[in-house]
Amino acid sequence: MATAFNSGSDKSGPNRSIEDAPSGAGYKAEPGEEFMNERQQAYFRQKLLAWKDSILKESRDTLAQLQTDTMREPDITDRASSETDWSIELRTRDRQRKLISKIEAAVRRIDEGEYGYCEVTGEPISLARLEARPIATMTVEAQERHERNEKVSREE
Repeated sequence: MATAFNSGSDKSGPNRSIEDAPSGAGYKAEPGEEFMNERQQAYFRQKLLAWKDSILKESRDTLAQLQTDTMREPDITDRASSETDWSIELRTRDRQRKLISKIEAAVRRIDEGEYGYCEVTGEPISLARLEARPIATMTVEAQERHERNEKVSREE
């Protein structure tokens, strides 16, 4: 198996749990640490589930706001503006609904032991990429190749 490269020194030592990491702190691999070991899997599972919970909370807040607000502005311009704002908000929620399915798929990949490996090449996806985009399914190189091929087929 591949080992994760150390992207910085972890001054807190190997006994520090993932849950003890300060909010916003990225995963720091120990020297020689095996790629996608239990500690890394636990970290990314927690990160994905927290992201999902945040999206669901925002959705509940939007729904509550929709139920309490009425679209009865007397001025037609104000009403149009409100409707446009809500339309944008609902489109955002729809994109986030789709994101939730990607988050759930990533958690399933963790459960199946496939998380962190490129679905095209089978190579490990860098921890930095997973930190930035935890739902990533391809290495940067495979993603770029995929996007180039997509662009070429659209132009034809």
